[in-house]
Amino acid sequence: MTISRRDLLIAMGALPMVVRGEQAHAAASTVKPRHVLCFLGGEGQLAQLSDAASLAIQKFAAGFSIDTTYSQDKPDPRMTRSFGVSWDRVAPNAWTGADESAVVNHQSVLYVLGPRMSADNAVTCSVGALFLVHAVIKAGATALKGESAGVAHGLPRWAELTRQAAAALQSDDDAGASRACRLAFAKRPLDNGTWTETVGYHLVGLPEVYVAKSYGTEREVAALMDTVGDELAQRGLQAVLRDHRARLSHVSSYQPGDFKFNPYGIVYVDQS
Repeated sequence: MTISRRDLLIAMGALPMVVRGEQAHAAASTVKPRHVLCFLGGEGQLAQLSDAASLAIQKFAAGFSIDTTYSQDKPDPRMTRSFGVSWDRVAPNAWTGADESAVVNHQSVLYVLGPRMSADNAVTCSVGALFLVHAVIKAGATALKGESAGVAHGLPRWAELTRQAAAALQSDDDAGASRACRLAFAKRPLDNGTWTETVGYHLVGLPEVYVAKSYGTEREVAALMDTVGDELAQRGLQAVLRDHRARLSHVSSYQPGDFKFNPYGIVYVDQS
């Protein structure tokens, strides 16, 4: 069972469901992405965080589940390095020293798994993931990251992205909801030597965007990635390929079983 937009809006006390517009592309793979969320907490907090996640799942995030195999009521020494390479380095003040300290000093770890998503329901599921994040933070989570793309934000940034998604839903702004979820759960820019990459656009039902390193500075490339992501959500794949003289490829460096594998392909942009 997957979550519905109506469930999310009811949970917020907001508006009824609105039918989504045409998708930006057609999937070329049968692989369906999913969210994997990692929450950190204090000593003895696993049950508290798990209860909050379970309540959110019951209320508005149907299809999500607690991962009892890897969740643990003790610290994980790998987290400092894992978060260290995952912090969002695009948004100003996306995390602070307090967020880093919370990772270093954590005493419990909760993993939550999302449902398998199609392009049609990816944004709805990702908004549900953001609302679930908000609920578990309120219950005492001290740090968290999205494992499916390897991206982490500080708690205030997670709260801001949740507010953006909620506002978009209330105003029937599908593109705005897609943008908020993309900024929350996708990682960019990543350097592979020749191209600068995104990872995680599949979590909102879009292909990744790879930009030639010769395009400009890292911030200029990140801005173009965000622009192309918005255009994919608003205008569709063919318009983006035409206007940016881009090309679509389904050749990926990730295996289909990898959380980072994007079944919708990669848009290569050589120039603006």
